Amino acid sequence: MQVAKWGNSLAVRLPVALVQELGIADGDELLLQPAHRKGALPASVNVTRLPGKLERLQAMRHLRAPWGADFAFDREEASAR
Repeated sequence: MQVAKWGNSLAVRLPVALVQELGIADGDELLLQPAHRKGALPASVNVTRLPGKLERLQAMRHLRAPWGADFAFDREEASAR
C-alpha cells in the first residue's frame, strides 16, 4: 500500500482482498490505533470497523422490554409528572 496526499490529508488505498477480509465498504468508519511495539519490530496499527447506525440500533433492540398486557398510556398522568 502506498500513502498519497489527498488535499491537506494523507490517504491509503486499500487492496480489494483486504477490504473483503475486513468486511468494509464505502462510507464505513474505521478506528485506527497504534499497536504496542515489541522490541525492534516496526510500528504497526490495529484496524477496527466501527458499527454503523443501523447495527448499533439493532444491537440495542434486545434491551427493549415488552409492555405488560395490562399497560395503558395515560396522557394526563404522564403530563402531571
